[in-house]
Amino acid sequence: MLASLFLSLPLFLFLLFPLQKNPSTAAATATFLRRPQPPPGIRIRPGYTSYETYIQRQLNKTQNPKLRRIWRTRDWDRKVVVFSRFFRALQSKRLLSNDSKALCVGARVGQEVEALRRVGVSDSIGIDLVPSPPLVVKGDFHAQPFGDATFDFEFSNVFDHALYPDRFVGEIERTLKPGGVCALHVAVSRRPDKYSANDLLSVAPLVNMFRGSEVVYTRKVDGFGLDTEIVFRKKNTATATESVAKGLR
Repeated sequence: MLASLFLSLPLFLFLLFPLQKNPSTAAATATFLRRPQPPPGIRIRPGYTSYETYIQRQLNKTQNPKLRRIWRTRDWDRKVVVFSRFFRALQSKRLLSNDSKALCVGARVGQEVEALRRVGVSDSIGIDLVPSPPLVVKGDFHAQPFGDATFDFEFSNVFDHALYPDRFVGEIERTLKPGGVCALHVAVSRRPDKYSANDLLSVAPLVNMFRGSEVVYTRKVDGFGLDTEIVFRKKNTATATESVAKGLR
């Protein structure tokens, strides 16, 4: 009888005082569950139960040894040549200059950074979850590791990998100088990558998210599975700063 009571005591205490969740884990989960809904016209892909789940899925691609070897060898020259062509077109329109301080967002091993340097934009750097020195430093594009108004030019072809599209755009606008230019390559109404976190159904929602910028132009391109180039210029007014701040809340 006493032995039976002794064995049941832990169960009684567990029911009376249930285990508490780790406060930091609970807070992170609550924040994730409160994440803002994407704008109409952007669909977030299912399957992400936490931000950590999302990051790990992105790392599964970025850290893949076979892919990194391909990016640095077979793909290197081909992609640098194509990126250089895109950047020269922007230079011809006076949207990018050799004096620009430039950032490539989600740059993998840095092909686009190398392309910028080859066309004369020497002050160029990239960020990615996995650094690739000397061209790419570690950084999460949902929270860029740079101060406000740092860059004259930003380029990215990984918008589809953003779990929080508003935050992705807001960080670009925050770190761009007034009058700075952002060029994005996106896929519209197609599935560009099995690792993508969102699907863009039209250009309109992306344009609406750039609250502190204006569209310079949109055109069709052939950019490694991405079909549309959209170029924005950050406004010079105080209203633009307020709009960017609102987008980051």
